[in-house]
Parts: sequence; C-alpha cells; structure tokens
Amino acid sequence: MTFKLEVIGFNIESCILAQAAGAHRIELCDNPGEGGTTPSYGFIKAAREKLQIYLYPIIRPRGGDFFYSDAEFEVMKADVKICKELGCEGVVIGILHADGTVDKERCAALVSLAYPLGVTFHRAFDRVTDAVQALEDIIEIGCERILTSGLVPAASDGAETLAALIKQADERIIIMPGSGVRADNIIELAQKTGAVEFHTSARMNIDSKMNYTNETMKENLRSVSLDEREVKMIIANLNSL
Repeated sequence: MTFKLEVIGFNIESCILAQAAGAHRIELCDNPGEGGTTPSYGFIKAAREKLQIYLYPIIRPRGGDFFYSDAEFEVMKADVKICKELGCEGVVIGILHADGTVDKERCAALVSLAYPLGVTFHRAFDRVTDAVQALEDIIEIGCERILTSGLVPAASDGAETLAALIKQADERIIIMPGSGVRADNIIELAQKTGAVEFHTSARMNIDSKMNYTNETMKENLRSVSLDEREVKMIIANLNSL
C-alpha cells in the first residue's frame, strides 16, 4: 500500500525541511497560534519557487470559527486566485453555516474558482453537527479530501469515527487523519482507520538566535519550526506496513 504524508509548513524553513525529509505535500499556513491562517503572497511565492512537492495553501482569513462574513468571503476568493496565479497544486478550505452545517454554496464557489487545482476541506469538518451528512455535502461540492481528527482533538482518539468515515466515503473522497499524528502512533492509527493519507505538523519550538535580548521586555521569542527527524520516522513507520 502506498501512503502519503502531508506536513504543515508554518515558515519557509519548515517547508524546505519537510521536503528534504520526504513529505509528499505541504499545507502552507501562517499563524500557528491561531490554528493556521492564509499565508502571505511572499510566503506562497517563495515556497512555490523552492519546493518541487505539492503545495496547498490554506484559505482562512482569520482564526476562530469558520462562519465568515461577506467581506471575509471576498478575501478568500481573492486568495484562491493568487494561489492559482502562483502555480500551487491546490488549496485548503472550509466554510460553515452558523448552525454547524457545511456552507455548500460558498464552498462550491471556491472549488469552482480554484479549478483545476485540487481542494482539501480542512478541520472545519470537526465542528459540524452531523458528520455523516457533512461528508456527503463535501463530496457533492467537489473536494478531493477531508482533513479531520474524527471530531475530537486528537486523531488517535477519533480512530473509530475516522474508520467509519472512510467506510462511508467508499473511495469517493480521501479521509486524511490529522492532529496529534506522530511517529509513535502512526502505525496503530493506520491499522485502525484504514487511511492512506495522513497529516502532521511535526512541530517543535526553537529558541531565538539573537545574541542580544532586551530583558526588560520579559518575553520569550521562541518560534515554531519542523522536526525533520519526526517526519522521517513517520514516513519510515508507514513504509514498514
């Protein structure tokens, strides 16, 4: 069986490390503290120039919930166009109604606008009221995969739900487990769910390389990076199955 691993790239260095470690695709994001928002034009452009693997920027104008205003939707449409212009292979979207159902009309509009790019529906899925119906809605919209932890914080705890979603999908769409996916649980997760694509941040925090620090600011200027060794171990464990 051929497995694929998608890795979050929160900065250009992480993207380069992920590619070197053998990742198959990058979900490009800014603002890890907010769960990931749309990266800047410059970030997308630099990533496209330096990466040979697939690049899927997230289209998310802010953190918080996934119920967007008309003005925010216009921003999302403009960002999809930018991703097409810069040569990305796909985008990552997710819009809900206030009642927790999938906003099929707006999501379908983004899928149409993105064409022929691929489209992943992100973990807005984990906030829906009815996962069974949401899965059917997202298939109808035309997305190629759903990133989900099984409607719980960590994919390892949602394995039973993930397996049920994969059975329901019946190869009409890819169900990609994500959130808390690491080398020490990837084999069990693959075996329990039957998934063939997985998503990880493999994140690590690194200290500032500044020689001077203004102590009166009383701050820790650590930043998020990628654990290249972790990515390699996840891929190695998947390849052992």
